[in-house]
Amino acid sequence: MTKTDTGSPESVPPTPSHTVGPFYGYALPFRGGEEIAPLAHPGTITVHGHVLDGEGGPLPDAFVELWGPAPDGTVPQADGSMRRDPATGGHLGRNGVEFTGWGRIPTDAGGHWYARTLRPGARGRSAPYLSVCVFARGLLVHLFTRIYLPGDGTALAADPLLARVGERRDTLIARDEGNGTYRFDIRLQGEGETVFLEFQ
Repeated sequence: MTKTDTGSPESVPPTPSHTVGPFYGYALPFRGGEEIAPLAHPGTITVHGHVLDGEGGPLPDAFVELWGPAPDGTVPQADGSMRRDPATGGHLGRNGVEFTGWGRIPTDAGGHWYARTLRPGARGRSAPYLSVCVFARGLLVHLFTRIYLPGDGTALAADPLLARVGERRDTLIARDEGNGTYRFDIRLQGEGETVFLEFQ
C-alpha cells in the first residue's frame, strides 16, 4: 500500500477494480463457439439476440457464454468444446457429433449474437432454461442470467426464480419467433434491464 503525504494508510483511495476487458475478447472466443448442437441434429433450436447498453445501443465487443442440459435434463459429459490439433496445437473447434451443452459467442458489429443448440430439459423444480454469462467492456465482473424458453406455461408458472422476480420475469423469457427460433436481448442497464443473478 502506498502512503499519502500524511503517511496515514486510511487516507489512501482504494485501487480501482479490474474490468473484464479489454483483453477478454482476444483469446477466449473460438471458431464454432455458436454451434453447440451436433451437426444436422433434428432437435436443433436457434437462440439469438443483442447485447445492449443502458441507452439501448448495441455492444459490438461483448460475448455470451451459454450452457444447457440435454433435452432429457441430463448434464452432458462430452469433453470440452475446444479440440486441439495435435500437430500444430491450434484449435480445431467442435467435432460436430457430441453435445457438450456449452458455447461461447462473440457479438458482431451490431451487437448481435446467436447460438444453435438443443432445447434444454428440466432439472429439479426449475422450468427448462439456458444459463448465460455475459462479458462486456466496462463490466467490473461478468454477469449471470438465464434464458427460459416459452412453450410450457405450467412449468414457467411454477419456477421458483421466476416467481421471485415478479413483474421482471419477462426479461428472462425468450420470445418465440417460430420455426425453432427464439429471441433474447440482454439489456445491461436502463429500462427493461435483464435480471442478473448473484451466486454466493
